[in-house]
Amino acid sequence: MERFARLVAGQLGVPVALVSLVEQDRQVFPGQVGLGEPWATRRQTPLSHSLCQHVVTSGRPLVLSDARLDDRTCASLAIGDLGVVAYAGMPLTDSDGYPLGSLCAIDTQPRSWSEQELADLADLAAACGAELRLRIVTEQARVALARSELMLRAAEDLADTTGLDDVRRRVRDLVSGDLKPSYVGLALLDGDLLRRVPDPDHLQPVETEAPAFSVRDAWPSARAVREGRLVAVANRAELLAGYGPVAVATYDLAGLQAAVCVPMPGTRHVLGTLILGWDTPHELDVTERAVLTAIAGYTARAVERATYLDERVSVAQLLQQAMLTDLPGHPGLELAAFYRPAAMGELVGGDWYDAYFLETGDAASDDPSRARLAITVGDITGHNMDAAAVMGQVRSMLRQADADLRGQGPAEALTAVERACGMLPLDATGTLVHAHLRPLPGTGSWTLTWTNAGHPPPLLTDRTGRAERLDQHQILLWPGIKDYVRVDQQRILRPGSTILLYTDGLVERRRQGIDPAIDRVRAMLAAWTASNASASPLDELLAEIVSQIAGSPSDDDIALLAVRIPPEAPARLATPAGHPRPRAPAPGDAA
Repeated sequence: MERFARLVAGQLGVPVALVSLVEQDRQVFPGQVGLGEPWATRRQTPLSHSLCQHVVTSGRPLVLSDARLDDRTCASLAIGDLGVVAYAGMPLTDSDGYPLGSLCAIDTQPRSWSEQELADLADLAAACGAELRLRIVTEQARVALARSELMLRAAEDLADTTGLDDVRRRVRDLVSGDLKPSYVGLALLDGDLLRRVPDPDHLQPVETEAPAFSVRDAWPSARAVREGRLVAVANRAELLAGYGPVAVATYDLAGLQAAVCVPMPGTRHVLGTLILGWDTPHELDVTERAVLTAIAGYTARAVERATYLDERVSVAQLLQQAMLTDLPGHPGLELAAFYRPAAMGELVGGDWYDAYFLETGDAASDDPSRARLAITVGDITGHNMDAAAVMGQVRSMLRQADADLRGQGPAEALTAVERACGMLPLDATGTLVHAHLRPLPGTGSWTLTWTNAGHPPPLLTDRTGRAERLDQHQILLWPGIKDYVRVDQQRILRPGSTILLYTDGLVERRRQGIDPAIDRVRAMLAAWTASNASASPLDELLAEIVSQIAGSPSDDDIALLAVRIPPEAPARLATPAGHPRPRAPAPGDAA
């Protein structure tokens, strides 16, 4: 564009030449020669300084020997501020013949333009117009490609969202780059109300000032839902003219002057609106309308899926919460447990822990220090509600087997469960460690009897801090097993000992060996005991182990159960009311 201005100045011998594009309230100069300051730097003037606007208005050349003598231009500020006296401008048009601006020659003295000069200017204007049209087509192609890529990204990114917060975040990130809105939001229909989905990462004034409003209220988003169509507000004047004072005040608070509200069509009804807002006036073009309508459709499907998943997660959490055991109080033992659901899917799985007295009624209540205790940590294959349901059945069956086989060891109880699973049939595949703890009267020691069905090895530490893996194990739990003989293992636990059971979610990570992770847990358990940290609550140790070994939530759930024998034999105590079970964390909770 600078080259065309130089060609005009050289060919016609004028001090000033401009490639001028006229907009609604200004003219801009993509090419210019000879302008004084500040116009040369600004490369634009208001229309009060524009003679080119008359070329655009008429669509015809404007040729003036002296602009001061023409009624159309004699009052123009271009005469005094820019020094315009003689003027010759040829229209620059788009591919439809619509005038965009002019290529003009300007002299600071009166001048009679020759026919050859005007012919040369017209030829240069034709070439300049062709270049402008090429640039327009190129830009339109670039914009169309960008919008197509945006719709493709929307289809991909919104196909695997896991909740409303995830949908809200992805929609915001999608449209922010290309369309450059100041605000992106979702408002979902809830009865007669539209409730905004808060931005999970940024506090938005619109969402705090008006978190919900009636679908009948005078809001652009409410109108989009009522009428089932895209509603655009191009500027503040349209907002004032068409909508209520509450909407205007809220938009002003957020600094928004323009907005587009697109209804989100659900399977059975409109789900709500996708809202974009700008802090400057914004005219929506045809391409933007098509893109936003498509994105609203993708968003609607993601919202339906996210709502369904959120409901399933809520049910799953209630199910998991009901299955988490209240740890029994025992004056001769300290018990602690930890559970953390998987960070993906339904936030529930087949991992569990359990602890209960093997005696019932008077046998446990008369002298709890003599009561035997059963402890279990297990992992049913799968990370969904099906796995949790099977886990609940196995957990109950194992309790029933212990109750029916009084006096028998944990291996017999587990064998009974496997027989029952084969008869039902129940597809209970997984691993577990099941153990019985029996006090040795007058010693403060306990007998640990356990059986391991393919589970990670329990860790045992004595009062000196010496820690070991109890590696003895047999094949995993499997309903198709026939005539397999499970055996019990046995150890004496002296005062000060701690036994830790855990699931593989604690120690198993992709591209990492499981044994080094188990050894790290063993080292932490040993250091904790040796440093006399055992005076601190046992549940603090479990939380620290999970934090250091497992880190942030992963795609596997985690269960831990620890039992500590006090360093000295305890005096006779009343049975505690019981320890609260650990809460199943909600989505977004810290590890």
